[in-house]
Amino acid sequence: MDVKLTDRTYLVAGGGSGIGKGTAEGIAEAGGNVVLLGRNADKLQGAAGEVAARSPRGAAAVRVHPADVTDEQQVIEAVAAATGWTGRLDGVVNCAGGSETIGPITQIDSQLWRNTIDLNVNGTMYLVKHAGRELVRGGGGSFVGISSIAATNTHRWFGAYGVAKIAMDNLMKQAADELGASNVRFNSIRPGLTRTEMVTPIFAMPALEEDYRINTPLPRVGEVEDIANLAVFLLSDQGGWITGQAISVDGGQMLRRGPDFSSLVGQMYGEDALRGVVD
Repeated sequence: MDVKLTDRTYLVAGGGSGIGKGTAEGIAEAGGNVVLLGRNADKLQGAAGEVAARSPRGAAAVRVHPADVTDEQQVIEAVAAATGWTGRLDGVVNCAGGSETIGPITQIDSQLWRNTIDLNVNGTMYLVKHAGRELVRGGGGSFVGISSIAATNTHRWFGAYGVAKIAMDNLMKQAADELGASNVRFNSIRPGLTRTEMVTPIFAMPALEEDYRINTPLPRVGEVEDIANLAVFLLSDQGGWITGQAISVDGGQMLRRGPDFSSLVGQMYGEDALRGVVD
């Protein structure tokens, strides 16, 4: 299927690396304009060159806008900049996420918990709130949130991450229900283990990587393109009757269980901590 996004403009949060950059490359290759949003200006500039190389229009199809999605005013300015570039906004992909918490829930640092919720949930809400207005004004559009298999499969000792991602999925469904009347679609993608900078440490632990493999019916690691291909499809007209969905792209791991981090967490906190014991 030949997906076309010609003359359309998209904002990609978390566009400096990983799934965000890969999705931006897919948008550019399909003929779209893309604004890369992220906190690290240097990383955004580096990514912009790679994205431009995939576009028929080169650098003219890519802009960068450094911003922190946890700051609502910065999100307002980013959405305004993306919309002002061509006069309309056609879609958003939110890849800005991550976690600052790992370890027993009885020992989680409460501030790090709040930081993780702020990034994944509040950051998404600000983008939905302000980009949603522009998508409505423009007559419709598509918003794709990058969630995680941790939203549905318990990931013991992952702290706030899975909690934040299931909240994000619910927000996508609520927005889809509310804004469907204005032809604005919202969906989320739940990646499994995908080869990005964020999960590099997993590949340094053979036992943990093997645990992922044996719990994945299609026993390979996901690649950025696996996620980006679906995101671009959901942005396009070919995905025009899909909304309110949380779609797993995980090689089937949601059929089994999440990863076993007990050996790592046991080393960090002690074996008793695995069952919630606090000294």
